[in-house]
Amino acid sequence: MEIRAATEADRDAIWNIFHEIVAAGDTYAFDPRMSREDALAYWFRPDTHTYVAEKDGRVVATYILRPNQPGPGSHVANAAFMVASDAQGSGVGRRMAEHCLSEAHRLGFRAMQFNFVVSTNESAIRLWQKLGFEIVGTLPGAFRHPQKGYVDVYVMFRSLV
Repeated sequence: MEIRAATEADRDAIWNIFHEIVAAGDTYAFDPRMSREDALAYWFRPDTHTYVAEKDGRVVATYILRPNQPGPGSHVANAAFMVASDAQGSGVGRRMAEHCLSEAHRLGFRAMQFNFVVSTNESAIRLWQKLGFEIVGTLPGAFRHPQKGYVDVYVMFRSLV
């Protein structure tokens, strides 16, 4: 598997993954009806580093890395990850997470923060904790899960220095 910077040629594959994950409505606070144009504008914002994971010539996952906040908060990174459903459970997410942490450090970020980790996304929470992230805050009932109703959201943080 190769993890590399995304190119214009990856837009269709990224959209397919983004749409599949967001349409499920159970892990991200994006509108499940978000348009392709809006999704790709978000994923390719000017302040964003966009990556893909490619396996056997096929893009199977993507992630973004950017400052969590502008100005005095720009030394803290934020990231988002999406893995195609047929590639989940194969280690792609962990490889991307490790790549992301390395890239964040290389780019000079001093920490990484995830602002909105849905508490029912247990595999992601386990992965982040294995990689040194801590839950530093809980937002009670902040996410409306399509099957489970209102569930908590975590803020997770890890130093990179």
